[in-house]
Amino acid sequence: MAKPPAPAASSRQRLLDAALHEFRSRGYAATTVDDLCRAAEVGKGSFFHHFPSKEALALEAVGHWNAMTGALFAQAPYHAPADPRERVLAYVDFRGELLQGELADFTCLLGTIVQETYDSHPALRDACRNGIELHAETLVRDIAEAKAKYAPDAGWSPQSLALFTQAALQGAFILAKAQGGAPAAADAVSHLRRYIESLFPLPPTAKRKTP
Repeated sequence: MAKPPAPAASSRQRLLDAALHEFRSRGYAATTVDDLCRAAEVGKGSFFHHFPSKEALALEAVGHWNAMTGALFAQAPYHAPADPRERVLAYVDFRGELLQGELADFTCLLGTIVQETYDSHPALRDACRNGIELHAETLVRDIAEAKAKYAPDAGWSPQSLALFTQAALQGAFILAKAQGGAPAAADAVSHLRRYIESLFPLPPTAKRKTP
């Protein structure tokens, strides 16, 4: 017996998905309600049935983004290594692996929106800030364990390094946009990896075993 066809995504879901792509490819200010409706293949009546404004959609899109990326990172392979230093480095490697496709495929919705709206739309600014800080917080435990093992006397905090990783990654995305492709971002991520390696120096015996 043939399975019934899967139901089409709701118009609300299509608008949220469209917002992720359109805001990342066009920018928040340049994206119109018409652009969003066209990308989602819905009419304006459907748009305003679900969202009273473009900003309201953007706020929900930020939550949608956080849920999607949160699930992706929670299941990512960088959690597997037993050693905390290796987990932190594997996180950076994973971020490098995500630099695939067009700019709108790998750049960050939160960073894109907050660069435009930090002064004009405080609700969007705060939502993006919360999303960035919550993601950074997922790294703090591994960084803290790595610090305790490899750099116990260092004067920086795990929280500050976790936030720095996000600053470096957002900067990598800006370079990718400025240069029109992923190579500049990949180079920046490689520098981030080398910097983190320097913060957690291996003992001499471990260095000799490293190929």
